[in-house]
Amino acid sequence: MKRSPFTRRPRLAREADQLVWLAEGLARSSSRVEDAFWESRLIAEVESLVEAEDEAALTAALDRLSQAGDRGFEELADVIESRCESTGTAADDPQAGMLLLAIPVLAWSRLRIPAGNLPDALLAQVRSDLQAHVIDPEARLVLGDFLFSPDQLPQGYIATANLARRFFAALEAKRPLRLDAGDFPETGQFLSDARYILAAVSAAPGSALFRWQAEDSNRDALLAAWSEAARNTLSGAFPACAIDVLGPQAFFSACRESDRQLRPYSLNAGVEFLRATLGVEPASLRAFVGGFHGHRLEEYRVGFALPEGEAVIHGVVWPLLDAEDENSDVIADVEQRLRDAGIVQIQVFEQRFPLEFCDDCGAPLYPNEDGEPVHPEMPEQPTSPSAHLH
Repeated sequence: MKRSPFTRRPRLAREADQLVWLAEGLARSSSRVEDAFWESRLIAEVESLVEAEDEAALTAALDRLSQAGDRGFEELADVIESRCESTGTAADDPQAGMLLLAIPVLAWSRLRIPAGNLPDALLAQVRSDLQAHVIDPEARLVLGDFLFSPDQLPQGYIATANLARRFFAALEAKRPLRLDAGDFPETGQFLSDARYILAAVSAAPGSALFRWQAEDSNRDALLAAWSEAARNTLSGAFPACAIDVLGPQAFFSACRESDRQLRPYSLNAGVEFLRATLGVEPASLRAFVGGFHGHRLEEYRVGFALPEGEAVIHGVVWPLLDAEDENSDVIADVEQRLRDAGIVQIQVFEQRFPLEFCDDCGAPLYPNEDGEPVHPEMPEQPTSPSAHLH
């Protein structure tokens, strides 16, 4: 729908100003009593904007708070995310809460990583695994029948809230949510990537959603048991893939956690890919690491090379997340993860690389041993191919 910037701008400014004022008030509060004052008004304002599907006002306020470096950014983001991924109402119990969950699956493969609709039998087993290890026995649960790639997830707060409503309606109707693959874009092909199964859970007021909320439970043990069971269950849906199933979390938290976990996972996948494809042991590989900048440091890129030869044969991107910037010691983490993967020959460049991509295919460019950003090129004749992924 077209909208006039002349009539939109003043209204947006007022709404964003109100959100900023309320969030800053909450951030500067010094007591729980004052917290309740600010929080109730902030929740009501966010609720109104979400119902009006006013994404622009929400993001404008977040942008202002982010630029100011104020703790109000975290307060406002928490309220917006909570409103979009949960609700405190249900048809059969007005005080019951519902929560949208995401189950991240990290995968790598030399073939295409699957996405799309999942069969009923597999969903039934995933549901059984969740109820055995994660979801409280008294809680209600519904799953969506779709395996999402990152670019198929809802983009933005309003899209997330709208999808959550569909899950909550399915939860109330006590039926799985059927999703049409034709409603989602095609996903790109990467060596390693994340996939997501979405679900909704609900419990009566004061009751637990998760098994680890019981006094005699061990959260780490429950999640370890879940990951093992879910990996066995989902392996059939990921042919020729190595997978790692993370613990279910609230939607936005799960997406952030999978982004964090995917960075070291992708490094390990890249090293294992080269071992499996070329028969090269990690200790023989060379790794070149550089920081790539747009307006700021955006990401580190790691180029891999064989023991001899100048060509970069593979590359991995390590994006900066959350509040990470040039002052964060991210590079130390990258180096340690490379060593953990068995790489001993690591060269880190201090120069600022431009955030460049291949003009022909759009792929990232990676540093070579001379500190030049280049396109990775695999050798034409693999020396020792292997189909085993682990």
